[in-house]
Amino acid sequence: MSGGLAGAAALALPLLFALPVCNRIHTIVNVVTPAGIGDVNFISSAQAGPTPLTKSQSDALSAYNKAVDNFKSILRQRRAQIRANQQLPNLPGQALYLARNDMISAYKDLTTVLPSRIGRPNKFGIPPAYFDADNEPLLDEYVDLFAIMQAPPVNAQNSKTPLKDVVDLGTAIARAKGLDAAHAEVAGRISLGLFFAETNGNQNIGNARSNKYKGSFQTGPSEARNGETKWAAIRTSIAAFDPALIARDDKEEARVGGLDRRFNHWIAVRDALVNAHADLFPQIPAIVKALPDRIDQMKVFELIQIIPSPTKSALRSGTVVDYRLSDPKIMGYLRNNSIFTFGQDDRAKTSATFREILDAMWLFNDKFERALSKFDEIKGWKKG
Repeated sequence: MSGGLAGAAALALPLLFALPVCNRIHTIVNVVTPAGIGDVNFISSAQAGPTPLTKSQSDALSAYNKAVDNFKSILRQRRAQIRANQQLPNLPGQALYLARNDMISAYKDLTTVLPSRIGRPNKFGIPPAYFDADNEPLLDEYVDLFAIMQAPPVNAQNSKTPLKDVVDLGTAIARAKGLDAAHAEVAGRISLGLFFAETNGNQNIGNARSNKYKGSFQTGPSEARNGETKWAAIRTSIAAFDPALIARDDKEEARVGGLDRRFNHWIAVRDALVNAHADLFPQIPAIVKALPDRIDQMKVFELIQIIPSPTKSALRSGTVVDYRLSDPKIMGYLRNNSIFTFGQDDRAKTSATFREILDAMWLFNDKFERALSKFDEIKGWKKG
């Protein structure tokens, strides 16, 4: 979880989506072993209808078919390499990620000039104008391959309660920063959303698109060190109201030994949250007032990961949703994180309000919805 504008990110999500590349690389995965998907031939390329196409429509259709074929080819190549136990290239997920993005972009360009191509909803929650639901198996294979390529190291130190750990740590850190119990609980919920955004809810994963960012919150080495220092500064205050959490922390510190601390789930989550988000937790009451939707609240904190300074400026403005960004560099960071990324029209945007940015973060919706569901389970609530 890169705290500045300098990382690669999100891996993004894989679809779960890419993964964002923020300034760090998010990686998102669903560990599902593919069953006989070696021949990714099951999706036919888009077919032109009986009505003659214009040149722009024909060109868009040709570009889309080419993008689909390229995505299939790279999927087959990675699957074959894994089955043959071949050495994978450096950053083996990057080519997959780019090919997937090209396919989504090409489809959006196609439906822009040929709206009749917009089809049924898909299980990933991608707007139908951006994705043909007939290609769902391709994204299933994409996710499966990332799960293999980003598997945790054999010596990773897992938690038996990884999701509850995130909520407990986020809540405790927020209380240490002065929030009342109700708003500290919101911080715990937002923390869980960030965990799903970073890793799709999987602990201790690697990163198939970055050699720098790893673990349950996809942190770099310097971020992990900064978090360790900041945790030490608030640890005593947390002990005063939650000694059980500090007792757990002592056990994890004793357990980690000489392991890369980012591969101990508890420590990775703790250090990441206190490094990048603790100082923003005091603004949660104002954020909740300005953005009552729980997913919007999570999106704001994800934006703090991607474009920290502009997001903080928007929060200080008093009119978050109307705050407009137009810096080309900032718009580039958004596009690198699957926001205004897909299709020529989206990529051509030179400015956007925060409301438009939040609405464009549709690749995060599924992850945040699942985080909310899990949070409600942890709290023993019944949805609705």
